[in-house]
Amino acid sequence: MAAEGSGGAAGLRSAESGSGVSEESGAGPRAARVLVVDDQTVVREGIVMLLGLLPGIEVVGSAADGLEAVRLVGEHAPDVVLMDLRMPRCDGVEATRRIRARYPATQVVVLTTFGDDDSLFPALQAGARGYLTKDAGGEEIVRAIEDVRSGEAGLSPRIQRRLLERLSAAGSPPDAGEPAAREAADGRRSSGVLPDGLTAREAEVLTLVAEGLSNAEIARRLHVSTATVKTHINNLFAKTGVRDRAQAVRYAFHHGIARPPGPSR
Repeated sequence: MAAEGSGGAAGLRSAESGSGVSEESGAGPRAARVLVVDDQTVVREGIVMLLGLLPGIEVVGSAADGLEAVRLVGEHAPDVVLMDLRMPRCDGVEATRRIRARYPATQVVVLTTFGDDDSLFPALQAGARGYLTKDAGGEEIVRAIEDVRSGEAGLSPRIQRRLLERLSAAGSPPDAGEPAAREAADGRRSSGVLPDGLTAREAEVLTLVAEGLSNAEIARRLHVSTATVKTHINNLFAKTGVRDRAQAVRYAFHHGIARPPGPSR
């Protein structure tokens, strides 16, 4: 879809050729069909132009508010909606809720200026599977789209850490400030006894997931390929019965494999 405006999406870095995605077409998977939703014309058209530079992405439409977004999802059946939050008539949270209720095959990734709790948690509760801020680069956007298409959560590392801090502060995982909890977690790690048949390497990968690292960052940390990391994650998901990274993090905290972050200062 051609965009008429300039490519000046505020805060979005140019993808250019460094998106990290191969441009070889071959017989690979079909392109992800994406709908862009933003009330600011320059930003919306800039995002459309940016996505047009990225291999594996097909923009099927764009909308200026949530009502138009819901209508276009019904017409075009996109795989993923890139959704702004603060818009007239129908905001991104309500639009996400309607899309997920009416068209469950379409996933929503929030792409917004705002990363505060009052924006993040209502969007996730409405059914968004991904959340990025508008300083995201092309590679990060593609990764989030691919993640939500494959059933994972497409959260940026910074947003993931914020989510974990909130869960920790709410008392969902064991309180890392209590000596007994710390000792139990440390003892489980040092004893070599892991739940659900996890291997030591899978537990190591799970610990890094809980720290908010992406697959590529985990691969660099462990000096292995990204494909190897994905294999470990698929295996530990199957063994533990978790469906996405957020559930995996809760599992890691609950079983003492990883330690919740301390409260923000």
